[in-house]
Amino acid sequence: MIITGGFNVYSTEVEQAVSAHPAVQDCAVIGLSDEKWGEKVVAVVQVQGGQQVDPNELTAFVKSRIGSVKTPKEIWVWDDLPRSKVGKVLKVDIKKSFAGD
Repeated sequence: MIITGGFNVYSTEVEQAVSAHPAVQDCAVIGLSDEKWGEKVVAVVQVQGGQQVDPNELTAFVKSRIGSVKTPKEIWVWDDLPRSKVGKVLKVDIKKSFAGD
């Protein structure tokens, strides 16, 4: 769970909204520290082969489904998401990659 601006945001709900976009193959939603909000919602997406997605367009897509509080403040497009041996997305590894920010 991500607490942003006093609101509880469940990453699975945001992931479902992001994944509903036709260009998105998979995604992971994490919370990162933010001075203004406490935590900010951040999505890392992997697009379908041969497709592209504009982060601004994806933001509008998600916002129309779940509202602005739950919409990611940042969307990053990665070629591949880190996965375990059984194929589960490793959110801990994703979060570590942002540790220097």
